[in-house]
Amino acid sequence: MLLTAEKEWFKDAEGRSVLLRGVNLGGSSKVPAPDGATHMRTDFSDSKDVSFVGRPFPLEEADEHFSRLQKWGFNCLRVLITWEAIEHGGPGVYDTAYLDYLRAIIEKAGEYGFYVFIDPHQDVWSRMTGGDGAPGWLFEKVGLNVTAFDATEAALVMQYRYPEYEPMCWSQNYSRFAAATMFTLFFGGTDFAPHCLIEGEPVQEYMQTHYINAVTQVAEQLKDLPHVIGYECLNEPHPGFIGVDDLTVPIRVAGQIMPGLQISPFDGMVSSSGISRAVKVAELKRLGVKITGETIINPGKVSCWLHDRDDIWQKESIWEPGHEGPLLLHPHHFGILNGNPVHFFADYLTPFINRYAVQIRNNHPDTFIFIEGEPYHTEPMKWGVKDAQNVVNASHWYDGVTLITRRFSTLYNYDITTGSLVLTQRGIRKMFERQLRRMKEASARMQNIPTVIGEFGIPFDMNNKEAYRTGDFSSQVTALAMNYDTLDSLLLHSTLWNYTADNTNQWGDQWNLEDLSIFSRDQQRDNDIGSGGRAIKGFCRPYARKTAGTPRSMSFNLKSGRFTFIFEADLEASSPTEIFVPGIQYPRGVAVTITSGQFERRDDSLLVYADAPGECTVEISRI
Repeated sequence: MLLTAEKEWFKDAEGRSVLLRGVNLGGSSKVPAPDGATHMRTDFSDSKDVSFVGRPFPLEEADEHFSRLQKWGFNCLRVLITWEAIEHGGPGVYDTAYLDYLRAIIEKAGEYGFYVFIDPHQDVWSRMTGGDGAPGWLFEKVGLNVTAFDATEAALVMQYRYPEYEPMCWSQNYSRFAAATMFTLFFGGTDFAPHCLIEGEPVQEYMQTHYINAVTQVAEQLKDLPHVIGYECLNEPHPGFIGVDDLTVPIRVAGQIMPGLQISPFDGMVSSSGISRAVKVAELKRLGVKITGETIINPGKVSCWLHDRDDIWQKESIWEPGHEGPLLLHPHHFGILNGNPVHFFADYLTPFINRYAVQIRNNHPDTFIFIEGEPYHTEPMKWGVKDAQNVVNASHWYDGVTLITRRFSTLYNYDITTGSLVLTQRGIRKMFERQLRRMKEASARMQNIPTVIGEFGIPFDMNNKEAYRTGDFSSQVTALAMNYDTLDSLLLHSTLWNYTADNTNQWGDQWNLEDLSIFSRDQQRDNDIGSGGRAIKGFCRPYARKTAGTPRSMSFNLKSGRFTFIFEADLEASSPTEIFVPGIQYPRGVAVTITSGQFERRDDSLLVYADAPGECTVEISRI
């Protein structure tokens, strides 16, 4: 493997500290190729016959896309795969054509000098529950009918609802019945649904075994490629119902009410069994999310359970229909176990990660394992000496207001972690730094491991897609620059979300109306390799790729072009410090000053040779 870890830094073979600045590849890898985009209606009856060959892009396009990403200065790729892509044909039926294709794409990435880590991606469990990830045959295994999810509000599924589908509403599915049930069974079925068996095997064991075995097929394919540095466990793992204190209260994110139907876990269980249910409705207003009304869900009294299968949660005696209406028998079923409060990360996610790490490393020894907790959750990520070692904190971070409203303001924002309004650009910058610093401090408590912000990014369809009509991406440049300024100030590794090769202005990243790709064919104007990029100046900026020593501080002023980098020089490092200097930021060249040693320009890099121990300062400015 090309990299090792030393506290917060990755180290290359020459002993240099490597800063990972990468991108997620790619947004449409969540759906089958070529016609699996979520605006295309389907009942998922063909889910066993799909193919993901061609995701993130056809092999014949690989040189074009990798050349572009290389030109923009990225040195790392977080490559998306899904469980469905590997094992959609049925239990233990692996898509060897996809595995061969994936191998070819990853090999090609290595030719362009990219470090790669693999992201087994999911959002709200699967395509059938409004997201992506797990194969469809699992629902039948637990007795659920995917064609009934929409009618019962067990899931918001764009394939059923478009054009009556609001952008970013997909995240509501984490608290909806279908996804929450599957997550609960996957992570905690043994404790919370002990009567649920699949082919005589406890449901948790069955599901985890199949998932880990599927990702192991990928590790077996890639184990000899040194630029493949690691594997994530699972993108944005969610507890489902695990840890819910009261089943009558809708699940919240960081304690906040979310827009949409306010369906409690009990409401979801009742509705999904074929009983109509009245629930509150919340909307996003100027001063926050407010309850604005009430509606009836599942008026047609459709059941999500297959006709010959048991309702799992009734079988566990959590609730029963009753003569005068449904009765909740155990409202704290998922919140207390054996008299003790339930903690998702410590009690369920950690054992899963440890199990996953052992099996992946049986095929790909010494690889990094990238881990993350539930997004926006306050439970600390604790990691001890008895847990898997050589791990990386790959938590995600987004500016939630910009993401949800698809508008960016430097005047005001909202801190979801504190539930408070934030004013002025300076205040917003401090909020960004405070939130990201917490993630780095969590890594320090986890035996001082590296932190890679696995996802961050902005929507490009801001202000009703105004930039697509005017060509003015200045708002997006400003938003990206503020994100990267914060990453620089904390010297954080990161992979930007995302690069989607088949993004369009109309359909975005081909998934649930998200449009966060830094590239689109619709922005392509000529044959220049950079053409098609969106807000390039926001993300294509100077940074210290490899440091012969230890980085101390780094900053870049987008307006003036001044870049300052301070590092503690290590004269024993066998290669120089490399700083990426993109021409788009310095069209007429650069002026360079250093406090110790010499430098030389080589293509898009500045090579610095410090000749004295101690601090060395490098300043780059526009001519």
